Amino acid sequence: MTIDYSTLIQQSSMGILLLFSLATWAVLLLKVWQQGRLKSQNKRYTQAFWAAQDFDAALHSGPQKSQLARLAQVTTQALSGGQDGHEPADSWSRQELLERSLHQQIHSERRNLESGMIVLASIGSTAPFIGLFGTVFGIIHALQAISTAKSASIAVVAGPIGEALIATGIGIAVAVPAVLAYNFFNRRLKLMVADLDAFAIDLLNRAQRHAFRLKGERDGARSLSGVA
Repeated sequence: MTIDYSTLIQQSSMGILLLFSLATWAVLLLKVWQQGRLKSQNKRYTQAFWAAQDFDAALHSGPQKSQLARLAQVTTQALSGGQDGHEPADSWSRQELLERSLHQQIHSERRNLESGMIVLASIGSTAPFIGLFGTVFGIIHALQAISTAKSASIAVVAGPIGEALIATGIGIAVAVPAVLAYNFFNRRLKLMVADLDAFAIDLLNRAQRHAFRLKGERDGARSLSGVA
């Protein structure tokens, strides 16, 4: 039995494009759910944060699984570094330690938001070429069929060539949703990171107004000063 490698490669290309299409829509739905959930959680946390009576209560308000809550948790950890009333022993001041901690957490949140984006970018850039690759071998198969038929009439040429070009069209059809989804989610990612940066600045400003100390430490410092 003779194996038609041109047909096999063309069919393999179509199979890869089908998998690419399924992966695109799976990532798209996952990102819609992920970003929608995070946006809702952040909105609820923001409302609870600004409704809190004091800074310490604000840090523990709202949904604790939100991105903003994780920034608040990092803030609490950074400000709890010197509960004995002294500055941290290392070279970082409280403000510098808090700034670095917030920067690292925002970087971590950005990496989580970028999950799946490389899949969309890769599919958007490679799908047309895979379709074209299938078309090339489809045309080779068509030319072989034409040579077997020993005729070059339009009726004989148009059908096989047209079938070969379908792979290119499918490759483009797979790539377009991936590119559109990538651009859409990348734009939303930048907006969400900008919101994280803005909230981090709010945390720094409020922490500065409280001398970068939590309530218990401030009260302890007042008691010591009163005794003195």
